[in-house]
Amino acid sequence: MKADNQTMDRQIPVKEQRKRKVRRVMVVVAIVAVVSGIAAWLGMQMMPSVNRQALVFSEVDRGTIDVSVSATGRVVPTFEEVIISPISSQILEVYAHSGDNVDVGTPLLRLDLQSTETDYAKALDEREIRQQQTAQLQANTETQLSDRRMQIKVEEMKVSQLEAQLRNELYLDSLGSGTRDRVRQAETTLRTAQLQLNQLRQQYQNEQRVKQADMRMQQLQNGIFEKGVSEKRRTLNDAKIRSPRQATLTYINSEVGSTVGAGQKIAVVSDLSHFKAECEISDSYGDRVSVGGAVILKIGKERLTGTINTVTPLSQSGTITFTVVPDDTSHPRLRSGLKTEVFVITSIKDDVLRISNGSFYSGPGDYTLFVLNGDLLQPREVRLGECNYDYIEVISGLEIGEKVVVSDMTKYKGKEKLKVK
Repeated sequence: MKADNQTMDRQIPVKEQRKRKVRRVMVVVAIVAVVSGIAAWLGMQMMPSVNRQALVFSEVDRGTIDVSVSATGRVVPTFEEVIISPISSQILEVYAHSGDNVDVGTPLLRLDLQSTETDYAKALDEREIRQQQTAQLQANTETQLSDRRMQIKVEEMKVSQLEAQLRNELYLDSLGSGTRDRVRQAETTLRTAQLQLNQLRQQYQNEQRVKQADMRMQQLQNGIFEKGVSEKRRTLNDAKIRSPRQATLTYINSEVGSTVGAGQKIAVVSDLSHFKAECEISDSYGDRVSVGGAVILKIGKERLTGTINTVTPLSQSGTITFTVVPDDTSHPRLRSGLKTEVFVITSIKDDVLRISNGSFYSGPGDYTLFVLNGDLLQPREVRLGECNYDYIEVISGLEIGEKVVVSDMTKYKGKEKLKVK
């Protein structure tokens, strides 16, 4: 009994106490580590995640950006002519179909021209009548003026005779054989004849001016009528619908028996070997669009360079229209009616930080982008600048080599972290 009490009262060595203390600490640490690990694992499992394959990443690098503004465009033939009906008529026959290649003068369709031909024939008859009237007027004028000239000559001869008589009377009076009364009578008769001659001459000049004015009026009326005849002839020729040039028939009204109105489209011929783009851009970028400016047309993955050819100065519904001529107007990717993205190049920036262009970008400003850090995506405030069809300028918030999501992340807005699976 005494021995047992001695054993129980014996002190544990300090070294042994330290070992036991260390073991207890290690057990506590292990428990804490396990608990922390389980908590971290549970946290990771509960953290929102996103599939890597659903994301589009871009690595920040340094390079050149051709700064551009975007527009929309539609590919159209370089040449396209709309053929309209010059008259109201009925389609009697159709000679060609959409997609046919036609030459200059190829008949396309036949309209009912009976009334038009009748009107033209009447106009020709009326022209003949007018020509006869003009010839008759000219003949009458010449006859009347000729008669007046003859009267003047007769009166001139009479005046000459009276002048001779006056000289004789003066001579006789000087010899004493004549009388002063006979001299005065001869003078009065001469003056009367001279006045009649002057009157005839004035009448001739007046009649000549009147006849010239009548003839000029007749010629003007004939000229106006002749223009009408020419217009009827042109309308009749145009109504014989033919192709104006060698091209492809892209549209034709093939409904035989249908009625078409004057000015109504009945056919379209296009040159499908060369193309251009008709484009629209917001009028807020109007000062950046000018004739001769460089442009990129993006068709699928293909990029075609081109030049602005024309710009419509007026804004309609907030947009400005312009046309672009590709450097290669016959490129195989160009098809009539094809929609295309258009990038108008405004300047060039060298040696700038950049990321790939993405659907999230709507212009220079501040953005919240998700940056990849290991298997986590963390939001970061980033300031972006100008862009082109490939890249966006990074002003601040990103460093070279970092990877950032450039696909749409709107549904993850407000998330502090995202796990990448």
